Amino acid sequence: MTDIERLRPEIEKALKYSLNTHTFDDVAELVQQAKMQLWPGKSSVIVTEIVLHPQQKCLNYFLAAGEMDELALMTPMIESWGKGLGCTRVTLAGRKGWQRTFLAKTGYTPQWWIMSKEL
Repeated sequence: MTDIERLRPEIEKALKYSLNTHTFDDVAELVQQAKMQLWPGKSSVIVTEIVLHPQQKCLNYFLAAGEMDELALMTPMIESWGKGLGCTRVTLAGRKGWQRTFLAKTGYTPQWWIMSKEL
């Protein structure tokens, strides 16, 4: 069983907050195409993507799920990897509750809220 299949329940749990932008199969395909990166933990998972803007290259946390302590241990390595690729910023969008996690202790600050409306 591959890492992505092993972590399917965690990925699908995180995708419930994505407003149906992606399915598990979409994420698996993007990881296979190297358009997204899978960071498997023992019982946690992070999926990132590199976003190229005209003025900067960003490492974006697309989704994360699992045990908060394990996620906290995974992020420095992921961010170092992104910096090595020339990323100058890390971004993420998530539930308000992420503000109360290890992220606040490691320099992340709220920049904006993302709101949506179905048309």
